[in-house]
Amino acid sequence: MTIPITYENWSQISDAFPIEDKTKGAQSVLEWAYRTYSENQIVYASSFGAEAIVLIDLIQQVKPDAHIVFLDTGLHFSETYEVINKIEARFPTLKIERKLPKLTLDEQREQYGSALWKREPNQCCNIRKVIPLRETLTSKQAWISGLRREQSPTRANTEFLNKDDKFQNIKICPLIHWTWDEIWGYIKEKNLPYNTLHDQNYPSIGCFPCTQPVDGNGDSRSGRWTGSGKTECGLHTS
Repeated sequence: MTIPITYENWSQISDAFPIEDKTKGAQSVLEWAYRTYSENQIVYASSFGAEAIVLIDLIQQVKPDAHIVFLDTGLHFSETYEVINKIEARFPTLKIERKLPKLTLDEQREQYGSALWKREPNQCCNIRKVIPLRETLTSKQAWISGLRREQSPTRANTEFLNKDDKFQNIKICPLIHWTWDEIWGYIKEKNLPYNTLHDQNYPSIGCFPCTQPVDGNGDSRSGRWTGSGKTECGLHTS
């Protein structure tokens, strides 16, 4: 095992990964990640959307018992839970953890009022996603994410390896060069289970109160927090 890159000794080495191979560098990045970080130092935080399904398949080829965490806000679509069950059946050696917020939805309503996601979506995301991920990453040096440069302008400059100031960690993004069509080509080629909401014009799937289908215009994040100006849950912002 090589010396891990950490937040404290950050060094950008994205140029070391080839992007000409079939996976556009993703396989090389994952092999490096699981060779560099021990089992207890790295985790994949998965949304179980289309990109996540591709990453899960690639990860299990490198690390069949990899640790995957799903931030279970309690507000996900039933279709999201269904695809998690299918992935668990398909890849039974993976360690999939469903991370819950400290506050239940009832407790959140008592403290902050009803439908916090409508009035203060940033606060709701912080309680139900950001804080749980921070708790997960406290003991980790690196985490894997399915960000792609094509997804939105805010993600256009994402690198394979990123110094994550928010969580003081290293964020690894193997799919940065993949297109939406390539994601779906891989899913179909491998006959992988996926969230069926993607067949109903949901390119990006989060919590059901804050996710809408799209008409095909705009970037793949345009169905999230429609009309609010919000485009990120807070996991990928400083």
